[in-house]
Amino acid sequence: MKDKIVLIGLFLGLTSIIFGAFGAHALKSVLTESQLQSFEVGIRYQMYHALFLLFIGKYAGISEAAQKYISWGVILGVVLFSGSIYLLALSQVIGIDFSFLGPVTPIGGFLLIGSWFLLFLNFFKQKR
Repeated sequence: MKDKIVLIGLFLGLTSIIFGAFGAHALKSVLTESQLQSFEVGIRYQMYHALFLLFIGKYAGISEAAQKYISWGVILGVVLFSGSIYLLALSQVIGIDFSFLGPVTPIGGFLLIGSWFLLFLNFFKQKR
């Protein structure tokens, strides 16, 4: 389980760097400043949670069940949060109206917050 979590964290980190380079170079001339800032928020949170998964995969003081729930929360959270932001920012470039994804972004954010909260609870549970 730990190796899978680390691999997913590495993949999310790698793709966030690729998306960042893509945004800084290829999208800079086609997105508005607001769209580019939104795209960068998606990248930033994807990277934060890639690092979070690396920590979860390497931290010995967390139960396997907690690892499972936290990692799934992070994966789904990044897909919904960052993924919806990417698509919303790129709507005009792609030519598809992704405005229906607006409500998905906070659901992804809630999953990310929940994952951090589960780690917080697990930490105190382990200390007892």
